[in-house]
Order: sequence, then structure tokens, then C-alpha cells
Amino acid sequence: MDLYSFDACSSVCARMLRTFLPTTLAALTALSGMLDGSAALGGDWPQWMGPQRDNVWRETGIIESFPKEGPKILWRTPVAGGYSGPAVAGGKVFITDYVTSENVKVDNFDRKAFTGTERVLCLEESTGKVLWKHEYPVKYEISYPAGPRCTPAVEGDFVWTLGAEGHVYCFRISDGSVVWSRDLKSDYKTKSALWGYAAHPLIDGDNLLTLAGGEGSHIVALNKKSGKEVWKSGTAPEQGYCPPTIIEYAGVRQLICLRPDAVASINPDNGREYWSVPYEASNGSIIMSPVMVGEYLYVAGYSNKSVLLKMNSDKPGVTEVWRDKQNIICPVNVQPFVIGDVVYGFDQKGVMRAIQLPEGKRLWESTDVIGKRPAGSETAFLVQHEDHFWMFNELGELLIGQLSPDGYKEISRAKVIEPSNFAFGREVVWSMPAFANKHAYIRNDNEIICVDLAK
Repeated sequence: MDLYSFDACSSVCARMLRTFLPTTLAALTALSGMLDGSAALGGDWPQWMGPQRDNVWRETGIIESFPKEGPKILWRTPVAGGYSGPAVAGGKVFITDYVTSENVKVDNFDRKAFTGTERVLCLEESTGKVLWKHEYPVKYEISYPAGPRCTPAVEGDFVWTLGAEGHVYCFRISDGSVVWSRDLKSDYKTKSALWGYAAHPLIDGDNLLTLAGGEGSHIVALNKKSGKEVWKSGTAPEQGYCPPTIIEYAGVRQLICLRPDAVASINPDNGREYWSVPYEASNGSIIMSPVMVGEYLYVAGYSNKSVLLKMNSDKPGVTEVWRDKQNIICPVNVQPFVIGDVVYGFDQKGVMRAIQLPEGKRLWESTDVIGKRPAGSETAFLVQHEDHFWMFNELGELLIGQLSPDGYKEISRAKVIEPSNFAFGREVVWSMPAFANKHAYIRNDNEIICVDLAK
């Protein structure tokens, strides 16, 4: 009996859900909107890329352009260094940082050690007041050692965090008490990747899915309430940086893992592998989450590495279409966005591009979002809102613009925060904002701010 047959029962259930669930959800959404439209469309930002982990902001009543004087900053709260974005849920904002007296604004490719303290901060959403914090000492031996990379994940009464050197915590939101913690490097006898633990963990049912590293434990599922290992899967040269991503295809939930040496699909319930395709990522750098364009799975990373896979429709499996095309989108810092058969995003070259799949045809490229000649790894995070996009660029500017197969059109922009870190000979701020409850929550290495975007 092969693995697919073994999972046949769950596959049938998945097909049934795939058939009936969208209609049911649509009906419930419509009913909710009729009962209370504002409540139905408002919402928190409880994890990386938002409520549905898709970089779509679904609120209404948001400004369509900035006033001449710029948007109002409602509050500012001091924080220390970090690339991690905030999570917003239940009237609270969660953010992580790294406090150290040493100069960490360096590339640090030789893994020099820095000493400091990682912190988890819980703020009052309305005022920015610190409600509680948890601190623990950490020695950094990673490149770009400013601070943690991963956005906290919030669900119910708990919040989970992952630090840059592999410290996983589950906190009780009410008082900040530690429910459980794990040291992934120690537990799985490994070391951190060059750029640290940067793959945002994913809550899936009763489990927290996170990259770990080590023999047979590239990715692990931990019980979200106890921290106990449920399963582990895969071996790779190092962890890599791609966040766990679950898709449904061929009637089966598939957890797509972009290891530094392969693209793999595994069963998220037990860790068993469905299929894998060899793929060499330079420096282990597949950072993006894989994206689906129709029946195609697109993956790309550092040094212009890319692969397009056609998904089998009858049972889990793929056929390779092409790899390592030139002049497409090989992301580094920014998750690309798909509309129809077009992928929009920032290439490692530092330009925004649109490519059409499956051909891999480049439709256009632009430097307008950053507004200067590209120097490499230019960054602007993309979030769709209604018929346009909100962007936050490395200069500390919020932008409103439109993306189409014909090009990029800017509507409005405003400077909201100062770049506070250093990369490629320039000052940058590389942290994904949260868009919640008609506000944007944005941090650099000195402060986190709340920006009013209500119409």
C-alpha cells in the first residue's frame, strides 16, 4: 500500500470539504455581513501575512490617499532591534526585539558572537502601553544580527514566538506567563542557519509547525498547548528560511517545504512525505512561501534560482516544467503576490517585476516604489486592499498603488518612520507591518508606531 492509499480516507473528506465548504462559508459570510457589516469586515492581524496568511487586508473604511501632512501617528513605543513584524489580536500588539550594547548593524558573515537579550513585548493596542514583557539571554552567531525575524502567532488565549537562534515560546496572553518553551538547536542537535531562524511558524489545528533542523527534523510539529513533539520530518543541509505553507491539491492537504536541497510535499498530519524534487538553493536561501498559479507551483530564491512545478490532479505529485529562468522574480525579502496568472514582487536585483506563468514571461519591471537606482535586495512589502495595494518600503514610506499586467501606478505615499538599520551600503528598515482595525503597526530598531488609516 503506498502513502496515497494509506491517506485515502482523509483525501475523500478533503474532497467533500473542498466541494461544500466554499459555498457554506460564502453563505455564512453574507449572513454575517447582513447582521453587522462593520464587524464582519473589520479584524486583527494575528500572524505573518494576516488572518488568512495571504497578505490581503479585508477591512473597509480605509483612506484612499494620504492627507498633505501625512497620516496621523497615534502612538509611539520604544523597542530595540529586530526584523520581526508585529501581530495584532484581541486589543493587543505583540512584538519581539533584541537588546544589546554591541554594534549589531553589520553583515556578520563570519558569525561573530554577540551577547544580548531577546524580548517578547505585549502592548495595549489603543495606547502602545507595555502590558507585559518576557526576556531571556541569547548569544547571536548569525548574519544581520539586529534581532528576531519571525512575526508572533496568536490564537485564542495564547501567543507563540520564535527567536533568531531557535527559542520557541508559548505564552498565556492574559499575564505573559510561559506555558512552555523549546530550544530547537539544543533539542535537535543543530545550529542556526546563516541568517538565523526566519521561517514564521504556522498554527495548524492542534500543532505548531516550525523549521527545526538536524537529522530527520528539518520541520517539526509541536503540540501547540504542550510543546511536545508530534512528528518530525526531513533532513537538509540546514533549515533554510521558507515558512511552512499548506495548500490543498488533488483533494489532499499538502505541506510544502522548501528545503535548501529540495522542494517537498508532506502530509501535515503525520509528517510523511508525498513527493520531493531536488532543488539547490544558493546559501540555503529559499525565503518565499511557494505560490500557486492555477495548477502550477512556483518557487524561487537567491542567485536567480527558480523552479516551476505542475501539480498532479489525481494524487499528490508534480512534473517539472522549467527551472532557473532569467529575468523573472527571485525574491529575497518580499513575499510575491499572485493575481490570476501574474506574479508581482521584488526580485533580488532590487526591482519590482510582474511575470506571467506558466511561461515565465516578464511583463514589466519598475524601480518607482523605492525611487532610486537598484543596489540589490530593495524591499517593499505588498498587501492587497480592495482594488489596490498598500506597500511599506525600506525608506520608511507607506505607499498606495495599483498593480496590473500593464505596470505599476502610484496613488499616494507618505514617510512614517526612519530607516534604522544598514545593508548593502544604505540605511534600511526591513520589517513587515501589520494592518489591523484601520491602523498600520510599523516598527524599526528604535520604536513601533500606530498609524491611523481610517477614512
